[in-house]
Parts: sequence; C-alpha cells; structure tokens
Amino acid sequence: MTPLLNNQEIESLKLTQPIPLTCHPAAVYLDSLGEGSKLTMTHSLNAIASLLTNGECDALTLDWSKLRYCHTEAVRSVLVKRFAPSTVNKMLAALRRVLEIAFKLDLMEQRDYLHASDLARVKQEKKLRGRALTGAEIEKLLASCTNSERPLDVRDGAIIAILRGGGLRRAELVNLNLADLNLKEGSLEILNSKGNKDRMVYLPQSAIPLIKKWLKIRGKEPGPLICWVTRGGNLKLRTMCTDAVLKIVQKRAKKLGIDSFSPHDFRRTFCGDLLEAGVDIVTVQKLAGHASPVTTAKYDRRGEDVKRRAVQYLEF
Repeated sequence: MTPLLNNQEIESLKLTQPIPLTCHPAAVYLDSLGEGSKLTMTHSLNAIASLLTNGECDALTLDWSKLRYCHTEAVRSVLVKRFAPSTVNKMLAALRRVLEIAFKLDLMEQRDYLHASDLARVKQEKKLRGRALTGAEIEKLLASCTNSERPLDVRDGAIIAILRGGGLRRAELVNLNLADLNLKEGSLEILNSKGNKDRMVYLPQSAIPLIKKWLKIRGKEPGPLICWVTRGGNLKLRTMCTDAVLKIVQKRAKKLGIDSFSPHDFRRTFCGDLLEAGVDIVTVQKLAGHASPVTTAKYDRRGEDVKRRAVQYLEF
C-alpha cells in the first residue's frame, strides 16, 4: 500500500520527546473512558496513528497537535475503503475528541483544530445488522453449558443467561461486579463508564439457577462477576475483555452448527421478544438502556398483522 505521507511528513508528526500523560491529548481522552471503551478506542487511535506514519507511530507516540485537515481527510478516505460505516464513524469520533482535547490543552490553534476536525460522518444503512436468535438456538446453546460441570461451561452458561435474559451490551457484561448482582431481587445494577448508576436490569427467574451455579464455582470474593477461566478450570478473578465474549459465543455457535451470530444479537432478541410479548416500548427502552425509543423501535420484528389487530380495539 502506498504511504499517505512522505518520510519528511511522517517525521514531522512524531513526538520529538515524551510528554506527561496529563498533557498528551490521546492519553487524556483514553483515561476518560470506561475499561471496555478504552480498549476499543485505543485500537482505533493506534490504527489511525499507524496509518499516518506507515506503521511507525501509535496513539502515544504521534503528535496529534500537528494534524491538519489534509491529514485527517486522508485518514477518513482510507478508513471508508477498509471498514464498515459504523466502524469508521467510531474511529472518526475518537479522532475528533483527541483533536478537541489538543485544542483545550492549548496545543493547537483554533483555526487548525476546526479545520482538522471538520470530518463528515459516513452514511449508514438504516437497516440493523445482525439477527434474532430462535428459541431452539438459545436452548441448544444453554444445553451445551448446563449439561456439564466444567467451570468453563458453567461460566459460559451464566454469560448466555445474562446476555439473553438481561439484554446487556458486551461492555456492560464484562464490567459487572459481584456487588452489582442482587439474587433476591433477580436484578443487575448497570453502571456507566464513569461508575455511576445507569439503570437496573431484572433477569427472568429461569436465568437465576445458571448464575447460582456459576457463583458456587466463582466464590464470594469481591471483583468481576464474570471472570477468566483457563482450559484447566482455574479461575483468574480479573475482568474479561469484550472480544473474549465475542469469541466465546462464536466458538459455541460453530461447534453446535448454529449460524454465526454476535453477543449483540442476544440484545436484539431480548428487545424483539419483549415487544412481541406486548411489553410497551418505553419499558423495553428502559431495560435496554436506549437513549430514545426510536432506537428500541428498530428491534421491533412485529409485522402488519400486529397493526391490523391493534385497530380492532377501536369502536364507532
């Protein structure tokens, strides 16, 4: 691939000497994120830095304050050709925030900042990606976990129970601590990236035995609710990464002959099943943690028959 910049331009974008992390735009931005988002955005910024310098810089060795519109627009052009619109927009959002922080730290002139950050979002298809899981597929997945006493299988059974029964995002799942679980109420307290309460999620009673089974293995020590388990069955009480959750469900799907799906498809299924069951959209919105019911409505799988039946309640 032809480098975006020549050697002289690449050298001009390298930090000449280390600077305190409190004055480093990328470091300040990443430090403001939750653990799940931090990993994703670190990858994004590393990719952008590498792209600009032909692999010579990462997020912490690039001088972000030197970026100008010619650099950022060139990055956008390459990203559009390589990634899906949602991924490009996520990466550009990280880039804009780093430039904003560089400006706030007085590392960039206002004119340079405004021009460099003036990047158009990539238009996305309105149709949601992914799919809903069938009841038979969910039963098959759970059976592969519950018919075993291996710590790995028991842990994965708890993961599936929480994703399916609570509609959580991957990052929300891995950031759960034991203290966030209330077995008596069957509830999970979901915290936002700043550690403040975001919402309360309630699990179906059928999910509780799977979680209790996992807790017998996990123990009562404070820390992450879901943690690492080695192939030998040894527990490591540390937070899992979101990619690990993706690999877990994909590996089980492949082994069981189930069409590929992502952890987020449990969330799609959660919202769609509740709406099909007649739960009002505002309640589903609150359970899912959507900012707007418009987002929740995208998961509505009900067709014309529902609308046709609905008008029959009207009388003249």
